[in-house]
Formats: sequence, structure tokens, C-alpha cells
Amino acid sequence: MNISINKMVTLSYTLREGNVNGEIIEQTPTEQPLQFVFGLGSMLPMFESNLAGLEQNQAFEMNLKAKDAYGEIDEDAIVDLSKDIFIIDGVFDEQRFSVGSQVPMQTSNGQRLNGRVISIDDNTITMDFNHPLAGVDLHFEGKILEVREATPEELAPSMGCGCGSGGCGSGSCDTDDHHHDHEHDHAGCGCGSGSCGC
Repeated sequence: MNISINKMVTLSYTLREGNVNGEIIEQTPTEQPLQFVFGLGSMLPMFESNLAGLEQNQAFEMNLKAKDAYGEIDEDAIVDLSKDIFIIDGVFDEQRFSVGSQVPMQTSNGQRLNGRVISIDDNTITMDFNHPLAGVDLHFEGKILEVREATPEELAPSMGCGCGSGGCGSGSCDTDDHHHDHEHDHAGCGCGSGSCGC
């Protein structure tokens, strides 16, 4: 059976930065493979395009330029926010909000975004809302483990996230009215977070 629309695809892969010799970003071994329904838009479009027509036990290798993966770095997605919005119960948590921390945020219209703290001063926190892999060329190498018809349950819309699905960390920050989401941990979606892999 070939990979096509509405097929459940199971695969393992190694994702590297840049090319076949690049640093490993993520691996999904045979024991913990990636599963997704082809054509539902949960994966990067160019990733799916390169898999179309492949079948079980077939190996694959592909290079995705940044523009075809998570996009180039958008300078408009790097914003200065008032330090006041990070104060919880009158206290600024320096351990939770430190340079390099991933912080879930919410815009005034309810859009959820993950931001990375890149600098902190007395009154301002500068955050980067680009996807962590924005501006990075990607190299995938892997194997198709199974291709089968998806069940009706698997075809039902879900709130899950995947590479390029428009979920966490994939949008730009287009408003200066942000709110920190205190109810969620700082783990986001995207490569390196389990079933949301590429």
C-alpha cells in the first residue's frame, strides 16, 4: 500500500540540522515511531510531499530548506514586553523567567504562542516567538514502517499538534497585547516533544 490521502503512516527517522552531517535535532526510533494520517495537514507540507507514494519498508531521505520547513526568522516576531505581565502574586520568578526559558503566552484575541526569553532588563523582557527551528534547513533520513487505511476515529479532527500544523510555536506575534498563561508548563509543541515530531 502506498502513502496517499487518509492513510495512517508509521515511520522512524533521524532529523539533522542542515544536512546528513549536521547535528542531530531529533530521533524517533522503531520502538517509538511517529504516526500520522497523511493529508490532514498535521505535518509540514513539504515533508508529506516527499513521502507521497512511498510504501512499507521503504527508506527515505530528504532535505527541506528553512522556507519549506518552519520558515525564515521573522524579526517582527521578536518583541519587547513589559516585565509587569510576568509578575505572579507580586513576585517575578527569576528561575521560571530566565534567558532561554520557553514561556506559553496568549494574545488579546486568545491565540496561544510559545515564546523564548532572549533578554531581560529592569523593565522589559524581550521574547522571540519564532518557531525554535525557524531559519534552519532540515535533513530527514528514515524508514516507512507501516502504511494502512486510517480508521474513522483517526480521521476525526483533533487538537493535536504536528510539524507546521499552526499549533504551538508556529505563529508570529502580531499584537503588542500579550498575556502570560500561568496554567501551563513551558513545554511546547514541535520537534523534540514526543508525538508532535516532524
